[in-house]
Amino acid sequence: MARRILVTGGAGYIGSHTVLQLLLAEFTVSVVDNLDNASEAAIDRVTELAGKHGKNLTFHKIDLRDRDELKKLFASTKFDAVVHFAGLKAVGESVQKPMLYYNNNITGTVVLLETMAEHGCKKLVFSSSATVYGWPKEVPCTEEFPLCATNPYGRTKLFIEEICRDIYKSDSDWNMILLRYFNPVGAHPSGKIGEDPCGIPNNLMPFVQQVAVGRRPALTVFGNDYKTKDGTGVRDYIHVVDLAEGHIAALKKIFEGSSGGCEVYNLGTGKGTSVLEMVKAFEKASGKKIPLVMAERRPGDSETVYSSTKKAEKELKWKAKYGIEEMCRDQWNWASKNPWGYGKPDSVQ
Repeated sequence: MARRILVTGGAGYIGSHTVLQLLLAEFTVSVVDNLDNASEAAIDRVTELAGKHGKNLTFHKIDLRDRDELKKLFASTKFDAVVHFAGLKAVGESVQKPMLYYNNNITGTVVLLETMAEHGCKKLVFSSSATVYGWPKEVPCTEEFPLCATNPYGRTKLFIEEICRDIYKSDSDWNMILLRYFNPVGAHPSGKIGEDPCGIPNNLMPFVQQVAVGRRPALTVFGNDYKTKDGTGVRDYIHVVDLAEGHIAALKKIFEGSSGGCEVYNLGTGKGTSVLEMVKAFEKASGKKIPLVMAERRPGDSETVYSSTKKAEKELKWKAKYGIEEMCRDQWNWASKNPWGYGKPDSVQ
C-alpha cells in the first residue's frame, strides 16, 4: 500500500513543489490549505505534472484552526505522516500584526498536533526556517547554534520547534523532523508551478522576477555597505526542487526509524551568494537588465547567513544539486510563462 501523507499548506510555493515530488515518489497525498496566500490553480497544475500519479492527490480547503473540519478529515482518512508547511510568512507583516501570526501559525499547529495525537498519527516533518538563528555571530550556521528569532514570524517557527521538542519529551512515540530552510528560490523546470506571492513580495527573487516582466520599475537593494565582497547582504539560496527532495529524504528517515525522535536539519547549499551576484545571474538567465535603487539597510537584516549542510548530507543522505544558474533559469522560465503568477492582471491587487 502506498503511504498516505497529509500536506498542510500544500498549495503554497514550497508545498506545491513538495506535493509533486511526493506524488512522483509514489506517495498518496492529501492537501489541506485555506488558500490565504495560495491558489488552487497550483494544485491543478501539480495534478497535471504528476501524470498518472495525479490521481493520488486530493485537495481539502480547510483552515487548521477549524478543529471540527480537521477532525472529520482525520476520521475519514488514515494518514501515515504529516508534512506541515501551513503558515503566514511575511516578516514585515508579522511585526505589524503579531497576533495574526501567533494565532494562525501557532494555534493552527497546536490544533494539528492535537488532532494527529488523537488519531494515532505521530510522524511529522515541519517546515522551520533559518530565521530561528536570528543574527548569527559566525557562519556557517550549524544545527547546534543558539536559537534567537528577531521578529514575530521567526518566533512562531522557534516556538513551534520548542512545542515539538516538548511533545517528544512527553511521548517518545512521536517521530519528528524539523527542517530549517535557508532561502528557497527557483521553480519547477516545467515553468508550470512557481512562487506567486500575494501583494508585495517579501523576498529578493520574486521582486527581481516582477521587475523583469515589467510589473515593477526597479529592484530596491537594502544596504550596499556591508563588509561583504560587493557590499550587499549574503544569503544561502536553495532551489525549491532540492528543498522538496529534502522533505522526501526526511520522510524516508522517519519511516525507516524504528524508534521516535525529534531531529533538526538545515536545508541549504552551504554557499553564500550576495544580492548583486544573484541579480547578475538572473540578468544572464533572462537577458533582461534589472534597474537597481540603493537604499539604507533594513533594521534586523543580517550581513551574512549561510548553512552548514553536513548533518543533512550524512543522516538524510540529501544534498542540494542545483546552483544559482539553474535557480535563475527556472525562475525566469516560470516568470516569463506566468508574468502574473496564477492570476490575471485584472485580478492582481
